Amino acid sequence: MSMEKTFNAAEAEARISAKWLAEKCFAAGANWDGAKDSFSIVIPPPNVTGSLHMGHAFNNTLQDILVRWKRMQGFDTLWQPGTDHAGIATQMVTEREMAENGEPTRAEMGREAFLQRVWQQKAKSRGTIIGQLQRLGASCDWDREAFTMGGAPGDPDASEQNFHDAVIKVFVEMYNKGLIYRGKRLVNWDPKFETAISDLEVENIEVAGHMWHFKYPLAGGATYEYVEKDEDGNVTLRETRDYISIATTRPETMLGDGAVAVHPSDERYAPIVGKLCEIPVGPKEHRRLIPIITDDYPDPDFGSGAVKITGAHDFNDYGVAKRGSIPCYRLMDTKAAMRADGAPYAEAAAIAQEVADGKRTLTESETDALNLVPEDYRGMDRFAARDAVVAAITAEGLAVMTTETVTDEDGAEQTRAIPMVENKPIMQPFGDRSKVVIEPMLTDQWFVDAEQIVTPALDAVRDGTVKILPESGEKTYYHWLENIEPWCISRQLWWGHQIPVWFDADGNQYCATTEAEAQAQAGAGVALTRDPDVLDTWFSSGLWPIGTLGWPEPTPEMEKYFPTSVLVTGQDILFFWVARMMMMQLAVVDEIPFHEVYLHGLVRDAKGKKMSKSVGNVVDPLDVIDEFGADALRFSSAAMAALGGVLKLDMERIKGYRNFGTKLWNAARFAELYEAVGADAAAKTTQPTPEATLNKWIIGEVGRTREAVDAALADYRFNDAANALYAFVWGTYCDWYVEFSKPLLQGDDAAAKAETQATLAWALDQCILMLHPIMPFITEDLWAQTAQRDTMCVHGAWPTIGAEAVDPQADAEMNWVIGFIEGIRSARAQMNVPAGLYIPVVRLEADATARAAYANNKALIDRMARIESLTDADTAPKGAISVAVGAASFALPLKDIIDVDKERGRLEKNLGKLDKEIKGLSGRVNNPKFAVSAPAEVVEEARANLTAREGEAEVVRAALARLAEI
Repeated sequence: MSMEKTFNAAEAEARISAKWLAEKCFAAGANWDGAKDSFSIVIPPPNVTGSLHMGHAFNNTLQDILVRWKRMQGFDTLWQPGTDHAGIATQMVTEREMAENGEPTRAEMGREAFLQRVWQQKAKSRGTIIGQLQRLGASCDWDREAFTMGGAPGDPDASEQNFHDAVIKVFVEMYNKGLIYRGKRLVNWDPKFETAISDLEVENIEVAGHMWHFKYPLAGGATYEYVEKDEDGNVTLRETRDYISIATTRPETMLGDGAVAVHPSDERYAPIVGKLCEIPVGPKEHRRLIPIITDDYPDPDFGSGAVKITGAHDFNDYGVAKRGSIPCYRLMDTKAAMRADGAPYAEAAAIAQEVADGKRTLTESETDALNLVPEDYRGMDRFAARDAVVAAITAEGLAVMTTETVTDEDGAEQTRAIPMVENKPIMQPFGDRSKVVIEPMLTDQWFVDAEQIVTPALDAVRDGTVKILPESGEKTYYHWLENIEPWCISRQLWWGHQIPVWFDADGNQYCATTEAEAQAQAGAGVALTRDPDVLDTWFSSGLWPIGTLGWPEPTPEMEKYFPTSVLVTGQDILFFWVARMMMMQLAVVDEIPFHEVYLHGLVRDAKGKKMSKSVGNVVDPLDVIDEFGADALRFSSAAMAALGGVLKLDMERIKGYRNFGTKLWNAARFAELYEAVGADAAAKTTQPTPEATLNKWIIGEVGRTREAVDAALADYRFNDAANALYAFVWGTYCDWYVEFSKPLLQGDDAAAKAETQATLAWALDQCILMLHPIMPFITEDLWAQTAQRDTMCVHGAWPTIGAEAVDPQADAEMNWVIGFIEGIRSARAQMNVPAGLYIPVVRLEADATARAAYANNKALIDRMARIESLTDADTAPKGAISVAVGAASFALPLKDIIDVDKERGRLEKNLGKLDKEIKGLSGRVNNPKFAVSAPAEVVEEARANLTAREGEAEVVRAALARLAEI
């Protein structure tokens, strides 16, 4: 049965994927030759309730290329799959579906029943992302699929694998070593989900904001001389003030101020450093006095240079408060409403004043219990409280005033005083899932004392034990780890690994793997309550390499595949995941988790813009697969994966790579037509030893390409591997070799025909094998349709042929022929010679090698370059243009073939248009304001357009120069 005219991706992908899975082609150790080392990768686990997005598609394509390549080379491979329980995301998805179904709420259900409901959600959703990865062609060992909550209480598949016990074991061991502790620190607090979240789950978005300027009166009516000077030291303002001015974007937090800070070098405030000032809000009789202190944090040139310090609600303020022993007063509850608990404001304010006066000290818990929100604001939403605070301060005359000019009803201009409020864009933190404003909040959380475990992770990269690519990633890695803070690992959720710590009535902690062990520690009869919090997802995923391989049991997989070979992941989680895996594995098993880390950026649209639902430029990879096939998407991913480069997804390129697959398919049909291949044909497993120059040449080209692809993949230059394959398969094999082979296949020389059939089939096999890691579906189908095989292509033997196969004489001859044909074609195209017209060529100079190359391939050259005749001459005839091929030179007499004046006019008109475009683009690109104000992708696009237009103009000028020869 002959091949179909086209490759049906939709039909073939499902059929081939099913066969791979049925025959367990991706199992650990499949196709191992028994001699080579192991090669292992752990998949960055996607959220169990998630769907495949372009980042997943890109990331997993690169991993799959490496795994398929190594598997075909005979390495003992394992690509470990699995999913992440994704605490906050999964809980959110479950609660949303519950609401849609009219089910009881989480609170109404209770914890145990709700967790059973989440397990149901997990079971229902899990197959979505796994199935989508399989559609992409991901060759993971799917029978080893892991889950970061596998084996946890309630898991219906607990017998399959137990990740949970490994997580709990590590927590307990680290707790007992003093590496995990409970403390009060500032965290990102999501008021909607009422939990701490990581920095990665925070989106900083520019919004329209306001900066209010307020007066903090000096205690006791004190005054000072306020002086401002210009850069030369000249006094520009001198006045007596009884206040210090501060600027804030969050007036509602003024209620929790612990100090006002100025820079030590700021001479304006030197007279009042150490004095007290009054917070200008709340009942007058109970207003607190706070100290004016110095710290390096305030910027003298920003705002007034004075900064209010609210340590419980701002990360920078928290640092100042810690350095200056300033109390941190929490103002909000878990929903970010102003607190309504605790003692009356008058009582709380009096205690806080005693603290400020140095008459009293409070413990951390006592400070947190103090509610400094006046009764008028208690229970208010934080933003409503903001409006109320601003109104109260303004009404009391403590807003800094400025003037504005207005026109009255009679048209006269009048100047009036108004509160000083700057309308300016500010960066505001939002929860990436809740979409509400994140509140920095001082809360009790569990932390890893990361400073104690960071040194081995730093040393492993510094000494080269672990290599991070691109190298710029190492600088980021060092910066983060050298300035590491305690790692918050607790979340106020129900879905997750519950903290294995129990408390007695006095607050004593008992950390154990089970409640029975905790009870044994506390003693019989002691009532215990388990901490309700769960572990941050990053804590469990930080154990992903060892947990998926069966640790803490001494499994064969741990012995063979750990440390893993390489981690392929996004540079945005270098700290959140990569660095933490390094720290955790080194702390737990004293071994690195992987030898190399390949980092890539975000996949952007064709213009370099970040994909966003609001912008409307999000591309669904499944839609791409439906339209163009998985192979085209995969090849596009490889082609754009330049190390450290910007990832631009261009649908036109994907379409082009689908055409590339079609080109290969047609080459196989050509080989079938000439009986070189066929479903019933014997496989050409042995490299041919041909006599024909053409066949010797293509074998050498295969060797060169194999070396280039291997070198590129070894260095993670996926784009170079893709480009080398594209150039060879499309250009060298499908275009040149197939075309050159026709005379031999159609000729009467039986021996030449047979060797060309064998070489054509063998070279096609090499194309299929080398393309398989990037384009697995079409290559697997071609592999089956072009010969009888002992194995599927996924287990085909990777080529080992190299440049030693190059025949110098054949290489020189065929490359000269190609260069000659390309030179003639280029000249014809420049001069707009009709495509089908045969034209005469004059040979002016050529050595014996060039003459022999022409003579040996005359029929081919004449047909492909459309040459009517070749004559020799010492000088070029009048009205001819020159063509150089190596040391040989030729002339094309075109005076009587083209309308020179018309052609010159066409080219000059084109050049004029290009010069106009270049002038406009140059003006934009060379304008400093454009480079600063325009989005980066717009600037890059303008520069790329300028380069392209300049290149086009050079081509036109070259054509005009050639035309001048006529």
